[in-house]
Amino acid sequence: MKQLFAIILFVLMSPAITWSGDFDQVQKEAQKTHKLILINFSGSDWCGPCIRTRKEILETITFENYASDHLLLVRADFPRQKKNQLPKDQVKRNETLADKYNPDGEFPLTLLVDENGKVLKKWEGFPNVSPEAFVAQITESTNAKR
Repeated sequence: MKQLFAIILFVLMSPAITWSGDFDQVQKEAQKTHKLILINFSGSDWCGPCIRTRKEILETITFENYASDHLLLVRADFPRQKKNQLPKDQVKRNETLADKYNPDGEFPLTLLVDENGKVLKKWEGFPNVSPEAFVAQITESTNAKR
């Protein structure tokens, strides 16, 4: 019973972060809030380094705690399996974003951009750092912007 209570408490205390699929909408919000945007290009069902990036960095409590207060998040996913296919309008938004920020089709590719869409930091492939170091790199890039 104590374990169940602890699990429920942990879930309720976890930061609520949301990954959007609409960069234009997120950019408008960033212009109002002056938060930075983290864009993650991913092949969620076929790209091993993408899955590692998500599980080992982007879905950790360290990253989520930081992101919930400091970032707006966009995921451009390019799944290959039929069962994971996205709605056509989402595929179009992802392709449009890739044309602008990922024309070479690198996976994973994670970008930190400002409210105007200027790239401040780029992680090509699996970042190969701890979640704490990843957050420190974001913070460093944020401080360099100011």
